[in-house]
Amino acid sequence: MGIVMEDYSKEDRYLRAKERVKKLKGFYWHLAVYIIVNMFLTIGKITGEMSHGKTFIEAFWDFGTFAIWVFWGIGVFFHGLKVFGPTLFFGKDWEQRKMNEFIDEDKQQWQ
Repeated sequence: MGIVMEDYSKEDRYLRAKERVKKLKGFYWHLAVYIIVNMFLTIGKITGEMSHGKTFIEAFWDFGTFAIWVFWGIGVFFHGLKVFGPTLFFGKDWEQRKMNEFIDEDKQQWQ
């Protein structure tokens, strides 16, 4: 029975790891498409504005140049949060490390 449970556990870990890799891959593709498409759109927007008489600086600082970056970027940000979860900011063992840090501070204070 132990061997069967161990095999199940290995297979379960493998499937979870495979799913996590799939999610990471999806996020990285999303990020790559975001950057590439927005670069082309930005270049097209700036050159189009310049062909209508605006200077490069005027065309560059137009809200429309940044709008797609900002709004699509919000989507990429939330996709990243979904993939990386709470470990993005705190790390997997952040809570335990912080508790140990506070315990050590208390030990030093009372010595």
